[in-house]
Amino acid sequence: MTEKDLIEGCKNRDRKIQAFLYRRYYSDFLKVCFRYSANQQDAEQWMNDGFYKIFTRIDQFEYKGSFEGWMRRIVVHTCLDNLRSAIYKHSSQLDEIDEQKAAELKDNDLHSPIQNLSYKELIMLIHSLPTMHKTVFNLYVFDGYSHKEIAERLNIKEGTSQWYVNQARALLKERIPMHISKTMRYDK
Repeated sequence: MTEKDLIEGCKNRDRKIQAFLYRRYYSDFLKVCFRYSANQQDAEQWMNDGFYKIFTRIDQFEYKGSFEGWMRRIVVHTCLDNLRSAIYKHSSQLDEIDEQKAAELKDNDLHSPIQNLSYKELIMLIHSLPTMHKTVFNLYVFDGYSHKEIAERLNIKEGTSQWYVNQARALLKERIPMHISKTMRYDK
């Protein structure tokens, strides 16, 4: 079945084709949602919400660019909407960080210790970050959003976005060597 057949079948509300599309992208989109969620249950709910939006907005797809990319963007935005809702429920306001402080922080990369980690271990360490750090880091590093796009999407300043990415990197740079040394002790 071609991508165009899938899209047309979904536009015609063909349940079998919708189920096929769901099964085809289930694993990939669940991984995307899990990067943003605190647990498996939230990830599954957000993914299902994302698929609902995909199926109800399929008529808006204009065959410009990648269909998978279009769907992935809907899933990521669904995660962000859920996160923002949760953040605003539990806190009165996001802390705003001075843009100048963010600009002063260097864009240090995570170096060689990361090569000793499995994908699962890396995701676990990213999950250990505070919610906003994890969210902004995921958007910037994994999903390729610019700081401007992140700022617009999360209603924060660009400098705040940069600060969260830099702080997330700094926390990971601290935690990765500690994690590796712990696992090396247990492996002996």
